[in-house]
Amino acid sequence: MSQKLKGKKVIILGGTSGFGLATARAAAAEGAEVVVVSRSQANVDNALAELPKGTKGASLDVTDEGAVQKFFSSTGGLDHLVYCAGDALPAEVISTEDARKFFEVRFWGMYIAARAASSYIRQGGSITLTNGILALRPWKGFSAVSAVAGAVESLTRGLALDMAPIRVNTVCAGMIKTALWSGMTEADREAMYADQAKKLPVGRVGEVDDVAETYLYLMKSDFSTGQIVVIDGGAVIV
Repeated sequence: MSQKLKGKKVIILGGTSGFGLATARAAAAEGAEVVVVSRSQANVDNALAELPKGTKGASLDVTDEGAVQKFFSSTGGLDHLVYCAGDALPAEVISTEDARKFFEVRFWGMYIAARAASSYIRQGGSITLTNGILALRPWKGFSAVSAVAGAVESLTRGLALDMAPIRVNTVCAGMIKTALWSGMTEADREAMYADQAKKLPVGRVGEVDDVAETYLYLMKSDFSTGQIVVIDGGAVIV
């Protein structure tokens, strides 16, 4: 096991479910001091109940810039920030209001968090953002989501320059089994997974543990910055 994360403080915004929870579990297993953050205190409590002893948690609205700044100023410093915050994907973004809400958390929230955290990240530290492959392969009916994905790619490269030597990268995931799809019925969701699995070169859709390995890699890779690391089972090539 690598020792690069041992004793390092890793703060995961959106760390109580999906990619964030899996990454919290994996980072803790490598000896990191993990803090999981969610808008819901109930979600924080539930996550802490299943994460290793010593894991900490906090509730925070990532779109509240003042609250985010106050949160990071109280951390006493950190080594790695992971941003996984995001609500369930809508079946289709059909209104301007829907699109604006999506941007609030998935773009402006990460912009606010990265800027607020950067002053407290210790030497050798990193920021890892989260994105999806819709900037590379848009879906019909998801134009606003694709726009957010494209914006996050550009933000990643810009922040990597602005915040150097802090490393800034993004995990760009394809079809993964997470609660993001909870807005669908179970039958529709399982049908979608099965359909996608048949199309992918790897023959299956992803699991959250697959993606967690990518966040750990980017935290530990001292020579990676400004990168969009795609983990999609081959979706963008078929």
